[in-house]
Amino acid sequence: MRTPYCVADYLLDRLTDCGADHLFGVPGDYNLQFLDHVIESPDICWVGCANELNASYAADGYARCKGFAALLTTFGVGELSAMNGVAGSFAEHVPVLHIVGAPGMAAQQRGELLHHTLGDGEFRHFYHMSEPITVAQAVLTEQNACYEIDRVLTTMLRERRPGYLMLPADVAKKAATPPVSALTLHPAPADSACLQAFREAAEKRLSMSKRTALLADFLVLRHGLRDAVQKWVKAVPMAHATMLMGKGIFDERQSGFYGTYSGSASAEQVKEAIEGADTVLCIGTRFTDTLTAGFTHQLTPAQTIEVQPHAARVGDVWFTGIPMREAIETLTALCKTHVRDTRTSSDNNGFSFPTIEGSLTQESFWRTLQAFIRPGDIILADQGTSAFGAIDLRLPADVNFIVQPLWGSIGYTLAAAFGAQTACPDRRVIVLTGDGAAQLTIQELGSMLRDKQRPIILVLNNEGYTVERAIHGPEQRYNDIALWNWTQIPQALSLAPQAECWQVSEAEALAEVLDKVAHHERLSLIEVMLPKADIPPLLSALTKALEARNNA
Repeated sequence: MRTPYCVADYLLDRLTDCGADHLFGVPGDYNLQFLDHVIESPDICWVGCANELNASYAADGYARCKGFAALLTTFGVGELSAMNGVAGSFAEHVPVLHIVGAPGMAAQQRGELLHHTLGDGEFRHFYHMSEPITVAQAVLTEQNACYEIDRVLTTMLRERRPGYLMLPADVAKKAATPPVSALTLHPAPADSACLQAFREAAEKRLSMSKRTALLADFLVLRHGLRDAVQKWVKAVPMAHATMLMGKGIFDERQSGFYGTYSGSASAEQVKEAIEGADTVLCIGTRFTDTLTAGFTHQLTPAQTIEVQPHAARVGDVWFTGIPMREAIETLTALCKTHVRDTRTSSDNNGFSFPTIEGSLTQESFWRTLQAFIRPGDIILADQGTSAFGAIDLRLPADVNFIVQPLWGSIGYTLAAAFGAQTACPDRRVIVLTGDGAAQLTIQELGSMLRDKQRPIILVLNNEGYTVERAIHGPEQRYNDIALWNWTQIPQALSLAPQAECWQVSEAEALAEVLDKVAHHERLSLIEVMLPKADIPPLLSALTKALEARNNA
């Protein structure tokens, strides 16, 4: 028999409004009664994870595919374990709601010395820890619960960043009134005078520009504007590129796409197409150290028009309060009038994938993988050789490319892939992770097998922390790891593993295995044996820059 409608049910209804069909997490005694309502819910499916850190990564991967995710932990021990993943979501603008099951309000008011606390009778320590890594927070009470749930969720959706709700066990059971309408976000329109001033400044700049290029990055994806930017370059042919976090915005095999821009580490044609333009339209960009090979990009304020989520810039002048969508629409219209760039062809058409033979290297691995990728794939590449090798892949249409180069927490992708596959069960998921990274989060392989997921996991085995070796101490033991028998791990993590595993060290063998797993009929784990000191070109440039900065 269903219990009377309460705060727990209200919260679940609002998660559905935000687009979440699943709730990731780990049970604990302070959230179990809330979990009873989750289990009863016809709209939200509980997804238990191996630990809270993995759950936070899984929620992040889910949100990057669906636009929103929710995470549940218990008070103290659970929420602190998840905080690393939530911080990554904050840094990279991913809306994940962190719900923390907490002790009852009466126990908190009495200052009882409860388990999972610091034993000092204070229950707000961890709430305050969450403040720098969430865009909105609330401690729910019987009086404020429904209002605060709506406030936190609305702020999250507007800013595309995480939120935090402390849900005391007794508050979850308090009576509530069902919402009368769905939770919707009504973005404020741009100030008309400010938008007109931006239009005039941008038009003046574009009318004088002989060569215009477009550089897009991840905030285009976070704010749901990929279609708008794709239509822009179709309506106005011009040279365009992305940064690493923005890979997947464009069909990278179409004319006009030059590649991935990475400052001085860019391919020469990419560097010339972007830095050589009179005007560069920087849409949703963040010029971080890892994305620019140590801040080696050569783009001046005078040369750029920049669009961010709530403001735009022409030269040195910022125009605030302009939503990104309206700024893009304004620039698209102006480009139709003023951009007449005939230098938009690049060498992307007529792709050929020759058979590669011999021992696997970074170069031959990525060339072999290139032939395997198809439209609609979800590709997750972990920080290190995986992400910085994948930068030169040319992605076909409708590929989700998930990396975490700003926060850069190794091990992220294996658990994030569990969330991405949960969000998109019918799409092919390809995981690229290093052996060192995978050791941090390998437990979630068991969750994948439990839920009968079928990702294709490539573990790039180069015997340790190769990025750190390239930065400093190539032979130091702190860059070594325990060597695992990777192809046997699925057997240990499931009583009935539906998995296939291979170890490959030759390019031809890798191509044959990829052909076998192409239709992802079951979970596939491929251990790819690579030379210990071999690193992709971009990573070489980046590690030299990082070592120089660390020594400064």
